[in-house]
This record gives sequence, C-alpha cells and structure tokens, in this order.
Amino acid sequence: MSSENETVSRKRDSAATSAAILTAAQELFAERGYERATVRDIATRAGVNQALLFRYFGNKDELFRAAIADQGRRRLEDGPVEGLLSRLLVGILEPSGSVAQEHWLQAALRSSGHDEGASAIRRELGDEYVRAMSSLGDDPDSELCADLLLAWLLGIGLLRTVHRREPLASADSATVARHVLKAAQALLPRTDVNFPPP
Repeated sequence: MSSENETVSRKRDSAATSAAILTAAQELFAERGYERATVRDIATRAGVNQALLFRYFGNKDELFRAAIADQGRRRLEDGPVEGLLSRLLVGILEPSGSVAQEHWLQAALRSSGHDEGASAIRRELGDEYVRAMSSLGDDPDSELCADLLLAWLLGIGLLRTVHRREPLASADSATVARHVLKAAQALLPRTDVNFPPP
C-alpha cells in the first residue's frame, strides 16, 4: 500500500514541479523576453535545479514553446470560439496582475526577434488562432481576415504593454475593446462583441 501512495505522491510532485517550472518560465519570459530570461533564473524561481528543468523540458527552446503553448491553448479552451478575440483582449487590456496568467503575450512579443521564439509564436499562436477565428466567417478570405485581426491584436499588445504608447497605453479598456470588436465583426461576422466576455 505504501508503494502505491509513494507512486501517487511522486506523480503529484512531478505535475507540481512541471507546473512550477512552466509558471516561472512564463513570468520570466514575459518580464525579460527569450534572450534575457536565463534557464538558471527560471530554475531558481521555480525552486528546482537546472538539471531537473532540462529533464522536464529538454532545453530552453522547448521550455519557451511549452510556456507559450500552455497559455495560448488556455485562451482557446476557455470558452466558445466566438468569444476568443474578447478573451484575448482581456489579457492585453485588463491584466490581472499575474504575470504568468496575463502577460504571456508580452513574452511572445518581447521574444519575436529570436528565431525559435518567432517560430514558436507562429506555430502556437498564429496557426491555432487563425484556424479558430477563421471559422467565424463565411467569406473565402476568412483566413486572411483572421490573420489581419491577429496582427492587429499583436500590434495593440506591443504598443500598449511593451512600448506603452499613448493614448493607447492609458485608454479605457472597454473603449478599445468596443472599437476592435466592432471592426472584427465586420471581418468575421460571428465574432462576439461582448467585453469582457461572459
């Protein structure tokens, strides 16, 4: 019986360790970007050693990919596709204060100059989001429309949270969202314009 309990405990510890590493990575990639976030600092913040981090994720590139994918997929799974754009806007316009939960887009933006970072962003954010968002329109150009909206969203994130350009940086979240969602609905008619999403 104690052997079975040890196995369950180890599995829980394994899941907790993996989650701690991912959270630390998401926070540091958001704060510093790919290049400046070190594996040593991520391991320290997670309360593990570097060898354990490498055992779970292989290398820094794979850790970055996993960190971006984890947060990006959560947005996709958090509700119906019609509300995806609104959910993404909440993360950009109304950060909750949790770096790992709300500023994963900053990690993507700050790391976009790195080849592996740009590839992960394209793969993990672009393809899945465009596929989901393009289902909101019937136009033959729905995929292009979804790409345009994603580019706009990334630009809003870059100007508002990284460059802090005014007046966008201090603009009322609901006002920004209203304009973005109204334009989005013109491109992809089944886009939900409720902000914040239900």
